[in-house]
Amino acid sequence: MIDTTHLSVAYPGRAPVVRDLTLHVDAGERLLLLGPSGSGKSTLLRLLAGVVPQLVDADVTGQALVAGHDATTTEPAALARHVGTLTQNPADQLCLPTVEEEVAFPLENRAWPPERISPAVERALARVGAAHLRHRRTAELSGGEGQRVALAATLVADPGLLLLDEPTALLDPAAARTVGRLLAPAGGAQVLVEHRLDEHLDLPGRTGVLDEDGRLVADGPTREVLHDQAGLLSALGVRLPGAPPTLRRTPRPAATGSVLRVRGLGVRRGGRDVLTGVDLDVRPGRVTAVVGLNGSGKSTLLLALAGLLPHEGTVDGGSVGLVFQQPEQQFLARTASDEVAWGPRRAKVPDAERVAREALASVHLTPLADADPFRLSGGQQRRLSVAAAAVCGHDVLLADEPTFGQDGRTGAALAALLRSLADEGHGVVVVTHDLTLVADLVDDLVVLGHGRVLAQGPAADLLSPAHDGPLHAAGLVAPGARAGQPS
Repeated sequence: MIDTTHLSVAYPGRAPVVRDLTLHVDAGERLLLLGPSGSGKSTLLRLLAGVVPQLVDADVTGQALVAGHDATTTEPAALARHVGTLTQNPADQLCLPTVEEEVAFPLENRAWPPERISPAVERALARVGAAHLRHRRTAELSGGEGQRVALAATLVADPGLLLLDEPTALLDPAAARTVGRLLAPAGGAQVLVEHRLDEHLDLPGRTGVLDEDGRLVADGPTREVLHDQAGLLSALGVRLPGAPPTLRRTPRPAATGSVLRVRGLGVRRGGRDVLTGVDLDVRPGRVTAVVGLNGSGKSTLLLALAGLLPHEGTVDGGSVGLVFQQPEQQFLARTASDEVAWGPRRAKVPDAERVAREALASVHLTPLADADPFRLSGGQQRRLSVAAAAVCGHDVLLADEPTFGQDGRTGAALAALLRSLADEGHGVVVVTHDLTLVADLVDDLVVLGHGRVLAQGPAADLLSPAHDGPLHAAGLVAPGARAGQPS
């Protein structure tokens, strides 16, 4: 199904991101592809789908065959007859007004009889736990809901090859495990790129590992690779199943006063109440996490706190900065260094360039200082967006999924950056599905369910076995559950 020989890929003006890759994947075989952020995993999937170099310019050498077709010259539309692709960012591939139309689109492109399309759409949505979204508008979906719908559209035609780029990244833990289970028997060949290995109870039986230079440095049975190459994987920042957190949170004393005070916050979108009666105090020097199932109103809460959505109730306090869930939505410059320096320059901060250099170094982006933000990998874009917001000096930083797309090393770097902001006296609010991050970093926890606050208080209390009722009520899975096993 996949045959690459001495394949290398380089974007204009940059060193190769995939180097000398020779890889064979049989029909029906499942491959887990691991590697640090920026190691070329997403680029490889884009090339196998025909997007690179045909739609995204790149220099490609070597050979890449997919279902017998040259992926570097065959039209993506022709490859799509054999390949289903789930991109790292579901917003990149949701293009039709309603969920039903989105999932039906691949079948219409294959000229399925109309009477077969509706039942197939219904089955695909039910399969990913999204049947209730069938008549929703795609523009109104949360990130996690969008990821489920995009996955349904990828699976609906039962393609011979599935290319899955972090299919659980924006899902809550319970939903991620459901998706992990359904992918195992999905049929056809699969290449799965994933950082959240604990969410997959049935990992593919074969694993390949790319290093920071985009070279294949390990390939074999998953159990053997995860065991025998544990040292290599750890050095590359790959989070092994069941691995302990990379940071150790130390309890902070309770802070007095608020940098942001929220009372009776309500938001109505698309004719429905998304948030109702939310009260929240963001304390200086503390990190607050907002958790909940997909669609519980977490991202909407951040947008309202930033003043970007009309709302009921009051939001009082200091200046607010926001890291959007989609990093590219906030990029303004043409190089990574200029992106980080943008805010300090506008604020006339002395030596803004030094501030930018230090911020880039803190999130492991120094080698990419001159790179175009829009040409970075998804994980690199996320680190850049957090670094650019962190240097603006706001009283409160709001960050939506700040560790999305990160390996263990880069996720720890982002967590350390957020902790340093809090230690400087800022208030930090993160929306995240990473409950290990919450247990490690966060001081205060807010649990949302159906647009309401189910519980809030010290994170250590709400995450303890004696007091985890609110997490279970919200359908969340506490850290430390059983790790994935290869199938």
